[in-house]
Amino acid sequence: MKVFALATQKGGVGKTSTTVNFASSLALAGGRVLVVDLDPQSQAGAALGVNIIGEEQLARSLGWALQARLQGMRMPLTDIWFDRTELLEEFGGQGTLHLLASEESTMTAAQDLIHKKGFQSTPILRRMLLEAAEHFDFVVIDTPPAVSSLSATALAAADYVITVCIPEYPALKGAAATRGTVRYVKDRTNGECDPQYLGVVLNRSNPPSKWKTQEVNIRNGMLDAGLNPFQRDVRTDNRISDSFAYGMPAVIRYASHAPGKIYAELMHQVLARTTQAEEKWEMPGRIESVEDAGVVG
Repeated sequence: MKVFALATQKGGVGKTSTTVNFASSLALAGGRVLVVDLDPQSQAGAALGVNIIGEEQLARSLGWALQARLQGMRMPLTDIWFDRTELLEEFGGQGTLHLLASEESTMTAAQDLIHKKGFQSTPILRRMLLEAAEHFDFVVIDTPPAVSSLSATALAAADYVITVCIPEYPALKGAAATRGTVRYVKDRTNGECDPQYLGVVLNRSNPPSKWKTQEVNIRNGMLDAGLNPFQRDVRTDNRISDSFAYGMPAVIRYASHAPGKIYAELMHQVLARTTQAEEKWEMPGRIESVEDAGVVG
């Protein structure tokens, strides 16, 4: 089982859409996939058609399960995850797609409890996921867009960390800060958790004919900051955000169109890096000048 965390300290960059579309691409390729929504805003769950409502469903929230485990009670993840494999039913030979759903009040309470118990509780999610490892090939974690005990828990749970950036300077800074944080996880968990930083996805990018100076600078800045950008960036496409309203990721809803093809290509690049030495990773080249890129403004 390979565990990926999608993380950044800057909100509004499309981290959740990247999470659910990357996860769905893995499932469409035949993988047994679990999406973990660790964000109190519960957007990954909504993107997969799950909204926890009412007291009965609170018992199936990941926040509740984390609280229970932190207080010494065992709650198997098999009892609370949602099976979303039905989203794949139109495709032959697909894998499976499950979700550990978030809910604001219970996840916020879990965050407070993790903070109260200190760094020794940071590996809690990793331990819970390892207990369910026989059920999945891949786990993809959506993380809160801020420095918090929950984001630390997500990084500790991961084998690999991917950051997300958009062509704006604050987003580059947020991705770089997250990259730096990954380095300290091993020490802070006394060696129990040791995630590898895998690279950055440039989201909401423009085709080269529409690049402006800022986008060129961001693309070069990702290289300068050691963020190891993937060759496949995700172009701006209203179909990706519109799919949230249908509770179905764009990679499924538009599998034969650009969104499906883009995320499938990204998926292959991500998986390739998990089996290669870092010096063999393929990355986009540096853009030496705005004039060479053919951009204006």
